[in-house]
Amino acid sequence: MTTNKMHMTFLTITNVSKAFDDVLVLRDVSLDVARGEVLCLLGPSGCGKTTLLRIIAGLEQPDQGQLFLEGKEITHIPSHRRDFGLMFQDYVLFPHMTVGENIAFGLKMRGWSQADARARVQELLTLVEMEGYEDRQVFELSGGQQQRVALARSLAPEPRLLMLDEPLGALDRTLRDQLLIELRDILTQLGQTAIYVTHDQLEAFAVADRVVLMREGRIEQQGTPEAIYLHPATPFAARFLGMTNILTGRLIFLTPPIVATSFGELHVAELPQGLHVGDRLTMVIRPEAAQRAHPSHAEINVLTFTLIHRSFRGAHTHVQLLAPDGKTLLSFELAGMSCRARPGEKVALAIDPAAIVVFEATTKSP
Repeated sequence: MTTNKMHMTFLTITNVSKAFDDVLVLRDVSLDVARGEVLCLLGPSGCGKTTLLRIIAGLEQPDQGQLFLEGKEITHIPSHRRDFGLMFQDYVLFPHMTVGENIAFGLKMRGWSQADARARVQELLTLVEMEGYEDRQVFELSGGQQQRVALARSLAPEPRLLMLDEPLGALDRTLRDQLLIELRDILTQLGQTAIYVTHDQLEAFAVADRVVLMREGRIEQQGTPEAIYLHPATPFAARFLGMTNILTGRLIFLTPPIVATSFGELHVAELPQGLHVGDRLTMVIRPEAAQRAHPSHAEINVLTFTLIHRSFRGAHTHVQLLAPDGKTLLSFELAGMSCRARPGEKVALAIDPAAIVVFEATTKSP
Protein backbone atom coordinates (compact mmCIF):
# COMPACT_ATOMS: atom_id res chain seq x y z
CA MET A 1 0.00 0.00 0.00
CA THR A 2 1.61 3.27 -1.06
CA THR A 3 1.28 6.64 0.62
CA ASN A 4 -0.09 8.12 -2.59
CA LYS A 5 -2.83 5.53 -2.74
CA MET A 6 -3.87 6.27 0.81
CA HIS A 7 -4.44 9.92 -0.11
CA MET A 8 -6.63 9.21 -3.16
CA THR A 9 -10.35 9.40 -2.41
CA PHE A 10 -12.00 6.20 -3.59
CA LEU A 11 -15.50 6.26 -2.10
CA THR A 12 -17.45 9.36 -1.10
CA ILE A 13 -20.61 9.25 1.01
CA THR A 14 -22.49 12.55 1.09
CA ASN A 15 -25.32 13.50 3.48
CA VAL A 16 -26.80 10.00 3.70
CA SER A 17 -29.89 9.50 5.85
CA LYS A 18 -32.07 6.42 6.31
CA ALA A 19 -35.18 5.64 8.35
CA PHE A 20 -37.05 2.43 9.05
CA ASP A 21 -40.67 2.73 10.21
CA ASP A 22 -40.16 6.47 10.75
CA VAL A 23 -37.16 5.83 13.03
CA LEU A 24 -34.03 7.58 11.80
CA VAL A 25 -31.17 5.11 11.66
CA LEU A 26 -28.68 7.29 9.77
CA ARG A 27 -28.62 11.06 10.13
CA ASP A 28 -26.86 13.07 7.43
CA VAL A 29 -23.70 10.96 7.33
CA SER A 30 -20.80 12.12 5.15
CA LEU A 31 -17.59 10.14 4.83
CA ASP A 32 -14.66 9.58 2.47
CA VAL A 33 -12.74 6.32 2.06
CA ALA A 34 -9.26 6.44 0.55
CA ARG A 35 -8.02 3.94 -2.01
CA GLY A 36 -6.21 1.11 -0.25
CA GLU A 37 -7.54 2.15 3.16
CA VAL A 38 -8.96 -0.24 5.75
CA LEU A 39 -11.70 1.76 7.43
CA CYS A 40 -13.62 0.46 10.43
CA LEU A 41 -17.17 1.48 11.35
CA LEU A 42 -17.29 1.07 15.12
CA GLY A 43 -20.16 1.54 17.52
CA PRO A 44 -22.80 -0.08 19.73
CA SER A 45 -25.73 -2.07 18.40
CA GLY A 46 -28.27 0.18 16.73
CA CYS A 47 -25.86 3.01 15.92
CA GLY A 48 -26.36 2.60 12.15
CA LYS A 49 -23.04 1.06 11.14
CA THR A 50 -24.50 -2.04 9.45
CA THR A 51 -27.20 0.02 7.71
CA LEU A 52 -24.49 2.29 6.32
CA LEU A 53 -22.55 -0.75 5.11
CA ARG A 54 -25.65 -2.15 3.41
CA ILE A 55 -26.26 1.17 1.68
CA ILE A 56 -22.66 1.17 0.42
CA ALA A 57 -23.16 -2.41 -0.79
CA GLY A 58 -26.36 -1.47 -2.62
CA LEU A 59 -28.51 -3.76 -0.46
CA GLU A 60 -30.42 -0.74 0.89
CA GLN A 61 -31.27 2.60 -0.70
CA PRO A 62 -30.74 5.83 1.26
CA ASP A 63 -33.73 8.10 1.83
CA GLN A 64 -31.47 11.01 0.98
CA GLY A 65 -27.83 11.54 0.10
CA GLN A 66 -25.47 10.25 -2.56
CA LEU A 67 -22.61 7.80 -3.00
CA PHE A 68 -19.73 8.27 -5.42
CA LEU A 69 -17.12 5.71 -6.45
CA GLU A 70 -14.03 7.29 -7.99
CA GLY A 71 -16.13 10.35 -8.77
CA LYS A 72 -18.99 8.44 -10.42
CA GLU A 73 -22.36 8.36 -8.67
CA ILE A 74 -23.43 4.83 -7.69
CA THR A 75 -26.37 5.66 -5.39
CA HIS A 76 -28.89 3.75 -7.48
CA ILE A 77 -26.61 1.23 -9.16
CA PRO A 78 -27.71 -2.33 -8.20
CA SER A 79 -25.56 -4.29 -5.81
CA HIS A 80 -24.45 -6.89 -8.37
CA ARG A 81 -23.05 -4.16 -10.64
CA ARG A 82 -20.88 -2.49 -7.99
CA ASP A 83 -18.18 -5.20 -8.05
CA PHE A 84 -17.90 -5.21 -4.26
CA GLY A 85 -17.09 -8.18 -2.04
CA LEU A 86 -19.09 -9.06 1.06
CA MET A 87 -18.17 -11.13 4.10
CA PHE A 88 -20.55 -11.43 7.02
CA GLN A 89 -20.50 -13.31 10.32
CA ASP A 90 -23.13 -15.69 8.92
CA TYR A 91 -21.64 -15.69 5.41
CA VAL A 92 -21.52 -19.50 5.53
CA LEU A 93 -19.72 -21.68 3.02
CA PHE A 94 -21.61 -23.92 0.62
CA PRO A 95 -21.63 -27.31 2.41
CA HIS A 96 -21.97 -29.36 -0.78
CA MET A 97 -18.82 -27.82 -2.32
CA THR A 98 -15.15 -28.41 -1.59
CA VAL A 99 -12.89 -25.64 -0.34
CA GLY A 100 -11.65 -24.97 -3.86
CA GLU A 101 -15.17 -24.94 -5.31
CA ASN A 102 -16.28 -22.48 -2.65
CA ILE A 103 -13.45 -20.09 -3.46
CA ALA A 104 -14.01 -20.46 -7.22
CA PHE A 105 -17.77 -19.92 -7.01
CA GLY A 106 -17.70 -16.19 -7.69
CA LEU A 107 -15.15 -16.64 -10.46
CA LYS A 108 -17.37 -19.12 -12.23
CA MET A 109 -20.31 -16.71 -11.97
CA ARG A 110 -18.14 -14.02 -13.60
CA GLY A 111 -17.10 -16.24 -16.48
CA TRP A 112 -13.48 -16.92 -15.55
CA SER A 113 -11.88 -19.77 -17.46
CA GLN A 114 -11.27 -23.01 -15.58
CA ALA A 115 -7.51 -22.57 -15.77
CA ASP A 116 -7.58 -18.96 -14.54
CA ALA A 117 -9.99 -19.87 -11.74
CA ARG A 118 -7.77 -22.77 -10.65
CA ALA A 119 -4.73 -20.51 -10.57
CA ARG A 120 -6.60 -17.87 -8.57
CA VAL A 121 -7.78 -20.49 -6.05
CA GLN A 122 -4.20 -21.67 -5.52
CA GLU A 123 -3.02 -18.08 -5.10
CA LEU A 124 -5.64 -17.40 -2.44
CA LEU A 125 -5.09 -20.67 -0.59
CA THR A 126 -1.45 -19.65 -0.27
CA LEU A 127 -2.47 -16.17 0.86
CA VAL A 128 -4.70 -17.52 3.66
CA GLU A 129 -2.15 -20.23 4.55
CA MET A 130 -4.32 -23.17 3.50
CA GLU A 131 -2.28 -24.72 0.69
CA GLY A 132 -3.38 -28.28 -0.05
CA TYR A 133 -6.92 -27.82 1.26
CA GLU A 134 -8.67 -27.31 -2.09
CA ASP A 135 -10.24 -30.78 -2.13
CA ARG A 136 -11.31 -30.80 1.51
CA GLN A 137 -14.97 -30.72 2.47
CA VAL A 138 -15.90 -27.62 4.43
CA PHE A 139 -17.38 -29.63 7.32
CA GLU A 140 -13.88 -31.02 7.93
CA LEU A 141 -12.55 -27.54 8.72
CA SER A 142 -12.26 -25.75 12.05
CA GLY A 143 -14.07 -22.47 12.60
CA GLY A 144 -10.91 -20.49 11.93
CA GLN A 145 -10.21 -22.39 8.73
CA GLN A 146 -13.77 -21.81 7.53
CA GLN A 147 -13.33 -18.07 8.09
CA ARG A 148 -10.10 -18.15 6.07
CA VAL A 149 -11.93 -19.87 3.21
CA ALA A 150 -14.79 -17.36 3.44
CA LEU A 151 -12.25 -14.54 3.21
CA ALA A 152 -10.56 -16.18 0.21
CA ARG A 153 -13.95 -16.56 -1.49
CA SER A 154 -14.71 -12.86 -0.91
CA LEU A 155 -11.32 -11.82 -2.29
CA ALA A 156 -11.33 -14.19 -5.27
CA PRO A 157 -13.05 -11.92 -7.83
CA GLU A 158 -10.66 -9.08 -6.94
CA PRO A 159 -13.42 -6.78 -5.60
CA ARG A 160 -12.97 -3.05 -5.86
CA LEU A 161 -14.15 -2.77 -2.25
CA LEU A 162 -14.32 -5.51 0.38
CA MET A 163 -16.95 -5.14 3.09
CA LEU A 164 -16.83 -7.17 6.29
CA ASP A 165 -19.66 -7.10 8.84
CA GLU A 166 -18.64 -8.63 12.21
CA PRO A 167 -16.81 -11.40 10.30
CA LEU A 168 -15.12 -12.88 13.37
CA GLY A 169 -17.95 -12.42 15.86
CA ALA A 170 -18.65 -16.14 16.23
CA LEU A 171 -15.06 -17.06 17.14
CA ASP A 172 -13.46 -17.21 20.57
CA ARG A 173 -11.15 -14.35 21.62
CA THR A 174 -7.84 -16.20 21.13
CA LEU A 175 -8.68 -17.34 17.60
CA ARG A 176 -10.18 -13.96 16.80
CA ASP A 177 -6.99 -12.19 17.84
CA GLN A 178 -4.89 -14.45 15.62
CA LEU A 179 -7.18 -14.04 12.60
CA LEU A 180 -7.20 -10.26 13.07
CA ILE A 181 -3.43 -10.21 12.65
CA GLU A 182 -3.67 -12.39 9.55
CA LEU A 183 -6.55 -10.35 8.12
CA ARG A 184 -4.72 -7.07 8.61
CA ASP A 185 -1.60 -8.49 6.94
CA ILE A 186 -3.59 -9.85 3.98
CA LEU A 187 -5.50 -6.63 3.34
CA THR A 188 -2.31 -4.59 3.61
CA GLN A 189 -0.37 -6.94 1.35
CA LEU A 190 -3.08 -6.72 -1.32
CA GLY A 191 -3.61 -2.97 -0.93
CA GLN A 192 -7.29 -3.89 -0.65
CA THR A 193 -9.75 -1.09 0.07
CA ALA A 194 -12.00 -2.41 2.83
CA ILE A 195 -14.73 -1.37 5.24
CA TYR A 196 -14.92 -3.42 8.43
CA VAL A 197 -17.89 -3.22 10.81
CA THR A 198 -17.63 -4.20 14.46
CA HIS A 199 -18.83 -3.29 17.96
CA ASP A 200 -15.48 -4.37 19.45
CA GLN A 201 -12.91 -1.59 19.79
CA LEU A 202 -10.03 -4.07 20.08
CA GLU A 203 -10.95 -5.52 16.69
CA ALA A 204 -11.22 -2.03 15.24
CA PHE A 205 -7.82 -0.99 16.56
CA ALA A 206 -6.17 -4.20 15.33
CA VAL A 207 -7.41 -4.13 11.75
CA ALA A 208 -8.07 -0.50 10.77
CA ASP A 209 -6.07 2.35 9.30
CA ARG A 210 -8.89 4.66 10.39
CA VAL A 211 -11.75 4.19 12.83
CA VAL A 212 -15.14 5.88 12.47
CA LEU A 213 -17.01 5.78 15.78
CA MET A 214 -20.77 6.04 15.32
CA ARG A 215 -23.54 6.97 17.75
CA GLU A 216 -27.29 7.11 17.07
CA GLY A 217 -26.85 7.35 13.31
CA ARG A 218 -24.13 10.00 13.35
CA ILE A 219 -20.36 10.03 13.29
CA GLU A 220 -19.11 10.78 16.80
CA GLN A 221 -15.39 10.78 16.03
CA GLN A 222 -12.98 9.50 13.41
CA GLY A 223 -9.22 9.11 13.23
CA THR A 224 -6.42 6.59 13.48
CA PRO A 225 -6.78 3.97 16.22
CA GLU A 226 -4.01 5.71 18.18
CA ALA A 227 -5.66 9.13 17.89
CA ILE A 228 -9.09 7.80 18.87
CA TYR A 229 -7.69 6.10 21.96
CA LEU A 230 -5.28 8.80 23.09
CA HIS A 231 -7.70 11.67 22.46
CA PRO A 232 -11.36 10.58 22.74
CA ALA A 233 -13.39 13.59 21.61
CA THR A 234 -16.40 13.17 23.88
CA PRO A 235 -17.40 11.38 27.10
CA PHE A 236 -19.39 8.92 24.96
CA ALA A 237 -16.29 8.06 22.95
CA ALA A 238 -14.28 7.57 26.14
CA ARG A 239 -16.93 5.34 27.73
CA PHE A 240 -17.32 3.25 24.58
CA LEU A 241 -13.57 2.67 24.53
CA GLY A 242 -13.80 1.30 28.06
CA MET A 243 -12.62 4.37 29.95
CA THR A 244 -14.57 4.75 33.19
CA ASN A 245 -12.63 7.54 34.93
CA ILE A 246 -14.83 10.40 33.72
CA LEU A 247 -14.77 13.38 36.08
CA THR A 248 -15.81 16.98 36.38
CA GLY A 249 -13.63 19.82 37.61
CA ARG A 250 -12.90 23.53 37.36
CA LEU A 251 -9.99 25.10 35.51
CA ILE A 252 -7.92 27.09 38.01
CA PHE A 253 -4.70 27.75 36.01
CA LEU A 254 -3.96 28.02 32.31
CA THR A 255 -0.15 27.92 32.51
CA PRO A 256 0.54 25.27 33.59
CA PRO A 257 -2.95 23.84 33.07
CA ILE A 258 -4.39 22.73 36.43
CA VAL A 259 -7.90 21.46 37.10
CA ALA A 260 -9.41 21.33 40.58
CA THR A 261 -11.48 18.20 41.29
CA SER A 262 -13.40 17.04 44.35
CA PHE A 263 -10.36 15.05 45.50
CA GLY A 264 -7.47 17.35 44.59
CA GLU A 265 -5.73 19.36 41.89
CA LEU A 266 -4.58 17.67 38.69
CA HIS A 267 -1.99 18.97 36.26
CA VAL A 268 -2.95 18.22 32.65
CA ALA A 269 -0.73 18.27 29.57
CA GLU A 270 -3.02 20.18 27.24
CA LEU A 271 -6.40 21.87 27.02
CA PRO A 272 -8.89 22.46 24.21
CA GLN A 273 -8.70 25.94 22.74
CA GLY A 274 -10.88 28.71 24.09
CA LEU A 275 -10.99 27.69 27.74
CA HIS A 276 -10.75 30.23 30.55
CA VAL A 277 -9.95 30.09 34.23
CA GLY A 278 -13.15 29.26 36.10
CA ASP A 279 -14.67 27.08 33.37
CA ARG A 280 -16.24 23.83 34.56
CA LEU A 281 -14.84 20.88 32.61
CA THR A 282 -15.46 17.22 31.94
CA MET A 283 -12.39 15.04 31.52
CA VAL A 284 -11.29 11.43 31.40
CA ILE A 285 -8.24 9.80 32.96
CA ARG A 286 -7.12 6.91 30.76
CA PRO A 287 -6.73 3.55 32.56
CA GLU A 288 -2.96 3.34 32.00
CA ALA A 289 -2.43 6.84 33.47
CA ALA A 290 -1.26 5.81 36.95
CA GLN A 291 1.86 4.25 38.39
CA ARG A 292 3.08 3.64 41.92
CA ALA A 293 4.50 6.85 43.36
CA HIS A 294 8.11 6.92 44.57
CA PRO A 295 8.76 9.21 47.56
CA SER A 296 12.29 9.88 46.32
CA HIS A 297 11.07 11.20 42.95
CA ALA A 298 9.76 14.71 42.35
CA GLU A 299 6.44 13.66 40.83
CA ILE A 300 3.26 15.63 40.22
CA ASN A 301 -0.35 14.48 40.50
CA VAL A 302 0.50 12.20 43.42
CA LEU A 303 -2.63 11.17 45.28
CA THR A 304 -3.26 8.62 48.01
CA PHE A 305 -6.15 6.25 47.32
CA THR A 306 -7.81 3.47 49.25
CA LEU A 307 -7.68 0.13 47.44
CA ILE A 308 -11.15 -1.35 46.93
CA HIS A 309 -10.38 -4.24 44.58
CA ARG A 310 -7.32 -5.70 42.90
CA SER A 311 -7.29 -8.19 40.00
CA PHE A 312 -4.08 -9.58 38.50
CA ARG A 313 -4.39 -9.75 34.68
CA GLY A 314 -0.89 -10.88 33.71
CA ALA A 315 0.75 -7.93 31.96
CA HIS A 316 -1.09 -5.55 34.27
CA THR A 317 -3.02 -5.44 37.53
CA HIS A 318 -6.47 -3.89 37.43
CA VAL A 319 -7.23 -1.85 40.55
CA GLN A 320 -10.36 -0.08 41.71
CA LEU A 321 -9.67 2.75 44.14
CA LEU A 322 -11.52 5.21 46.32
CA ALA A 323 -10.23 8.76 45.85
CA PRO A 324 -9.25 11.02 48.78
CA ASP A 325 -12.70 12.66 48.77
CA GLY A 326 -14.15 9.34 49.96
CA LYS A 327 -16.72 9.12 47.19
CA THR A 328 -15.07 9.06 43.75
CA LEU A 329 -14.16 5.61 42.38
CA LEU A 330 -11.34 5.33 39.84
CA SER A 331 -9.97 2.31 37.96
CA PHE A 332 -6.43 1.90 36.64
CA GLU A 333 -4.26 -0.73 35.00
CA LEU A 334 -0.93 -0.82 36.81
CA ALA A 335 2.12 -2.42 35.26
CA GLY A 336 2.66 -6.08 36.08
CA MET A 337 2.57 -6.87 39.78
CA SER A 338 3.47 -3.36 40.93
CA CYS A 339 0.48 -3.27 43.29
CA ARG A 340 0.47 -5.84 46.08
CA ALA A 341 -1.70 -3.88 48.51
CA ARG A 342 -4.80 -5.47 49.99
CA PRO A 343 -8.31 -4.03 49.96
CA GLY A 344 -8.58 -1.26 52.53
CA GLU A 345 -4.90 -0.32 52.37
CA LYS A 346 -3.61 3.04 51.14
CA VAL A 347 -1.94 3.28 47.72
CA ALA A 348 -0.02 6.35 46.51
CA LEU A 349 -0.20 6.81 42.75
CA ALA A 350 1.23 9.37 40.35
CA ILE A 351 -1.10 10.23 37.46
CA ASP A 352 0.47 11.13 34.12
CA PRO A 353 -0.76 14.58 32.98
CA ALA A 354 -0.56 13.43 29.33
CA ALA A 355 -3.10 10.67 30.04
CA ILE A 356 -5.77 13.14 31.20
CA VAL A 357 -8.00 14.24 28.33
CA VAL A 358 -10.07 17.39 28.86
CA PHE A 359 -13.24 17.85 26.81
CA GLU A 360 -14.94 21.11 25.95
CA ALA A 361 -16.18 23.20 28.84
CA THR A 362 -19.55 22.16 30.26
CA THR A 363 -20.12 25.55 31.88
CA LYS A 364 -18.25 28.72 30.95
CA SER A 365 -16.99 31.05 33.63
CA PRO A 366 -18.87 34.37 33.96
